[in-house]
Amino acid sequence: MFFLILLLAHLQAAIIPIILGIKSFNKFKSINKRKKIALGFIFLGLASISEMIDHIQTSWIYINHSSLFNWLFYSFLSLGLTSLSTSVIKNKFIKTTNLCIAFCAITSYFLFDKTISLFFQAIISVFLIISWHRAFKDWLLILYPIFGIILTTFFGTNLLNTSDQFWHILIGPSGTISVLTFYLILKRWEKKLLKFS
Repeated sequence: MFFLILLLAHLQAAIIPIILGIKSFNKFKSINKRKKIALGFIFLGLASISEMIDHIQTSWIYINHSSLFNWLFYSFLSLGLTSLSTSVIKNKFIKTTNLCIAFCAITSYFLFDKTISLFFQAIISVFLIISWHRAFKDWLLILYPIFGIILTTFFGTNLLNTSDQFWHILIGPSGTISVLTFYLILKRWEKKLLKFS
């Protein structure tokens, strides 16, 4: 039963972002780079799929290790967050900086270690929060750092410290709430534009 719940927690973290990505391809026409939004969601779904494949190799027990699929998880996560961030950034220098940081996050995993990659991902998240706040000014954005950063880090730290797989179940749904937050912000933005047009 526990394995089934763990599997469902991971499956929803993969399926929901991909569905949102597919739905986003023809939505949010007020955003010039809306295809990046769709790709961002899809990349986040691919990150979860990579994590699931990595877990198959460890019999679904979380192990803090480096591997090809763990690297793909972090790489797709970086690409997803960067795509969402750069979809609303107009300044070319800031956009290029964001892309360079994503490149550093992806390459540093193998060149140095996962900790350095996580440092660059934290910077990507800061860029994302700032760029979406400037673009949408929606209070819902606060849910991203709460669920996507603080709670997932808290659950992950407890998992590492205790090896209690219960914490593993909570990470995926917490991340999904942050993904749904982005989609809801976009929907609210579109609704607001229609109201004033």
